[in-house]
Amino acid sequence: MQFIALTSIGIEHLLAEELQQAGLELVKQNVGSIRFNADNLAAQKFCLTTRFATRVMLMIDESEEIKDKAALYKFARFQAWQDWFGPTQTFAIEFNGTNTELKNTQFSGLVIKDGIVDYFNDLYEQRPNVDKTDPNIRVIAKLNKNKCALYIDYSGPRLSDRGYRTRQGKAPIREHLAAALVKRSGWLEDTTRPLFDPCCGSGTLLIEAACMANNIYSNLNREFAFKRLPSFRKAKFDEIQAELKSAQKDNKLWIIGSDFDQKVVAVAEQNAQRAGVSEHIQFSVKDANALGQVAKRSGVVLSNLPYGERLGSMAELVNLYRNMGIAFKKHFKEWRLALLGTDDSLFKLLKLSREKRYKFKNGPIDVELNMYELNERQVTQNEQKVGLNFEGSTAFANRLKKNKQALKSWLKNEQINAYRVYDADIPEYNVAVDVYNDSAVIFEYAAPKEIDDNVAQKRLQDVITLTAEQLQIAPQNIAVKVRKKQKGESQYTAMDKQNRYDTVEEFGAKFKVNLFDYLDTGLFLDHRLARRYIQQNAKDKRFLNLFSYTGSASVHAAIGDAKSVMTVDMSKTYLKWAEENFALNNLKNPRYRFEQADCLKWLEHAQGQYDLIFLDPPTFSNSKRMKDVFDVQRDHIQLLTWVKKILSPKGVLIFSNNKRGFKIDEVGLIGLGLKAQNISNETLSPDFKRNKQIHNSWLITHG
Repeated sequence: MQFIALTSIGIEHLLAEELQQAGLELVKQNVGSIRFNADNLAAQKFCLTTRFATRVMLMIDESEEIKDKAALYKFARFQAWQDWFGPTQTFAIEFNGTNTELKNTQFSGLVIKDGIVDYFNDLYEQRPNVDKTDPNIRVIAKLNKNKCALYIDYSGPRLSDRGYRTRQGKAPIREHLAAALVKRSGWLEDTTRPLFDPCCGSGTLLIEAACMANNIYSNLNREFAFKRLPSFRKAKFDEIQAELKSAQKDNKLWIIGSDFDQKVVAVAEQNAQRAGVSEHIQFSVKDANALGQVAKRSGVVLSNLPYGERLGSMAELVNLYRNMGIAFKKHFKEWRLALLGTDDSLFKLLKLSREKRYKFKNGPIDVELNMYELNERQVTQNEQKVGLNFEGSTAFANRLKKNKQALKSWLKNEQINAYRVYDADIPEYNVAVDVYNDSAVIFEYAAPKEIDDNVAQKRLQDVITLTAEQLQIAPQNIAVKVRKKQKGESQYTAMDKQNRYDTVEEFGAKFKVNLFDYLDTGLFLDHRLARRYIQQNAKDKRFLNLFSYTGSASVHAAIGDAKSVMTVDMSKTYLKWAEENFALNNLKNPRYRFEQADCLKWLEHAQGQYDLIFLDPPTFSNSKRMKDVFDVQRDHIQLLTWVKKILSPKGVLIFSNNKRGFKIDEVGLIGLGLKAQNISNETLSPDFKRNKQIHNSWLITHG
C-alpha cells in the first residue's frame, strides 16, 4: 500500500532517512511530505516510532481529471469504501485545495460526502453518519488544479503531540522540530558528551534528546486512527509495542537545562517526568545573561533562543545575545553550538563565524538553526570584536550624556521624572530616547531608503547598549519600538504582553504608563506644558477633552478644579485607562464624564457649551464623517466649524497637532469669526526644544 508522511518544511530529508532506516520504500519526496510503500504492520510500527512525521495518511486513489463537481462526485462515488469502513460507522471529510470550478472547500467536501453516502446506499441500502468531532474514519481529499488525491487518516491526531507537554513556555517549539534540531546538532553521534540548553523553557529539546538517545518512544501508548480500520490486528500490534519497549536503553546521559523563570523550569521538570526521562536531565534556574562553565568536558549547546515574541523587548535580546557571545568564548571552548532563532542581526551580536545553517518552520514562523564550532581559531579571531559595532557610536553616547546634564537642574526644579533626553540630534543615530523613572523607551525613526538595513540594525544595537550604560538603566527596563520586517506569518500573531505598568508624576498629577505593550506609552510628553496651562486655567470651567487618548489633560483639568470634565475618545481601552488615571489621583465627581465615540461624529451633533477645550486630533484618521480619511491640514476648518458651536462666548480652545509643516488657514478662521494665537514655542519644554516640529499649538477664541 502507498502512504504519505507529512512534516514541517526543512525536515523532509531527515524524515526520508528515518523511513529508509525503517526499511520502507520511498516513492516521492515533496515539500513537507514523503510518499512511501509499506504493509500495514510496517506502517503501524513507523507511526509508533517516527520522530519527524506529523501525520501519516493511507492513499486510496488519485486522479488528474477532476475539473468540476461531476468529476469529483464520480471519483468519490466509485471507490471501494467497504474496504475501509462500514455503513454503521461514522466518518468525516477533510478537504483541502481549489481549482477554477471547485472554489469552495466546504462545498467540495459535501460532494465527496454525497459520493460516499450514495455508495453505501446502493450497496447496503444503509448510509453511514457524519461525525465531525470524533469520527471512526476520517477521509482526506487534497485538490491541486485538476489533480485530486483521496486518503484515509492512518495515524490520527498530530504525531508531534507526544503527550508529555501539558503546559508550555513562551515561544514553544513543536516536538518533531525539536527532534530534528537534536539530530542536526550532531550530539547523537556521541551521547556521552554533555548537552546543554541555557534557555530550556519547558524542556522540549532536552526531553526529545533523552528519548532519542535511549530509544524511548513517547507515542507507544497513544491512540491511532488505524486501530479502527478492518485490517487492524491487535495481537500483531501488541507484539510491535512489546518489541519497541524491550529495545529501550538506559544509557547514562549528561543533559543540562536552565532558564531564568522558576515556574517554567518547574514545568520542564514535570514534562520530563511524564516522558520518563527525568533522571537523565538536570534542570536549574539560571539567567542566560550570566553563563558560566557547566562541564569540564566539551559538548553541544543546543537552544531555541528568545527572538522577540514581546513588543519592545529588543533591548533585553541585544543584551542577552551580546552576553552569551562573550560567555561562549570564555567558558565553552571546543564546544559545538546549535542555536535556533529568527533574526540574523541578533545572531551577529554573538561575534562568531557560522559554520552551517539549516532553515525550518516552527508553525508559521521561519526559523534557522545556526551552527558554530568554538575552536581556538574561532575564539581568538573574535575576541577583539566584542564591543560596539561602530566607533562613531561614541558620539551618540557623548550627546546622551551632555543632554542629560543640560536638563538636570530643570528636572530637579520641576520634579519631572518622565522626559525626552535625545531626539535624532545626530542624523546617523535617528532615534528618540525617553526616560520614565528608572526605565527608558527608544523609538527608531524610519531610515532613508539609501541607508543599508544591516547598518541601521547595528547602529540601533549600539544605541541600546549605550543608552543602558549612559543612563544606568537595566536592559530589561528598556523598551525598543523598532521598524522590523516580520518573518513567516508572525505579523498576524498577537504579541505577548508584559503588562508592566509604572506611575509618573508631573505638576502634581500622576499617570499610569506602559512602556512595553503598545506603540505609545499612555502619555504624550511633548504636551506637558499644555496640560499645565489647562490645570492653571480650568478653575470653575466646563472642560472638554477631544481625542482624549488616556485622559491626561482631563486629569489636569480636574486637579485645577474644573466645574465639569468631559472626556471623549473612540477607544474603549484608552477610556478605561483614563478612568484609571482619575482613580490614581483620587478624582471622583459625577460631573467627570467619559464617552466612547468617534470624535468627528460626536462633534457634528454636540450640544451644550464648554469654556475650555483641548483638541489634539490625529494627522490622519478614518471616519465616516469625512468623504475620504480625515486629514488635519485639509479638514481642520471643518473641524473648527463644529467646535465653534460648543465653544462658549468667552471660551478658549487649545488646538494642537503634530503634522510637520502644518499651516493654519487664517482666512478660513476669520470667516468663522475666530482668532488664533500661535503658542507652539511656549508649549515646548526644555527636553523638546531641539525638535521645533514636535507639535503645533494655538489658543483660539471668538473674534
